[in-house]
Amino acid sequence: MLTILHASDLQFGKPFRPRAAEAFRNLAFDTMPHLIVVSGDLTQRAKGREFKAAWEFLQRLPTVPLVVTPGNHDVPLYRVFERAVFPFWRWRRHIPRDVDSVARVAGAIIVGLNSAAPYQAIVNGRITGMQLNFARKAFESAPPGGARVLVIHHHFVPTPDGLGGAPMPGAKRILKQIEDMQVDVVLGGHVHQTHFSSSRDILPGTVAGVPLIATGTTTSRRGRGPERRRNSCNLVEILGDQIQVTPHHFEARGAAFKPGEKVSLRRAGMPMAVEYPDTLLAEPRG
Repeated sequence: MLTILHASDLQFGKPFRPRAAEAFRNLAFDTMPHLIVVSGDLTQRAKGREFKAAWEFLQRLPTVPLVVTPGNHDVPLYRVFERAVFPFWRWRRHIPRDVDSVARVAGAIIVGLNSAAPYQAIVNGRITGMQLNFARKAFESAPPGGARVLVIHHHFVPTPDGLGGAPMPGAKRILKQIEDMQVDVVLGGHVHQTHFSSSRDILPGTVAGVPLIATGTTTSRRGRGPERRRNSCNLVEILGDQIQVTPHHFEARGAAFKPGEKVSLRRAGMPMAVEYPDTLLAEPRG
């Protein structure tokens, strides 16, 4: 079994919530996963002090493998010259991880791809053919039966309430290649609410598609829809042909991340049989 604690959208800066961050740290030590994933937006405005604070926080988590990938907030929006010439230099200075990366944990291959697009589609991101080739080559080294996990900040399928904005351009084409790579699950963020979907939502097929699992913002005040004024993260367990996800939520006046209802998904290529709890598909609150 592979256990992943999945966080996203930390947004160190003005929206950051220290109490939520400490609660996430406590959850990480309570669960002691094989791997921690942070799927982008470590900062709010890609400032050096925000990256520095984010990395100092990540260093305080359990000493397990860590996969982080940039989000659109990790490139400067208003510092136009910096964004045009060297958009990721502050990331590279403060975050000792490549923007595209490969990790090998417990027989699994985890690939992180940088979907932040500094020059175009800044909000909804881009993935290039070269990046997909990078991922394909990495997954080719996966042992038989080993899990294949892809981490990308941006989303491919709209949220039910539409509050996550437009999905990544070329989503169908990209997901077709992801299916061809036999990826078991895609972990992402960006939409600021827990969201379960599948490549089968936009691609036809007779077997289960690739599960697309987004967590909301783990440590900022910018939750959306049903997670307005809430924070979230997911505990993802991959065992055999099953992927079990336990969403955890932190309330504005809470003290700890509390587990919600567990969701069981089929790994890609298996007979389709997926049911999501109604609470995860609820209309936004007030």
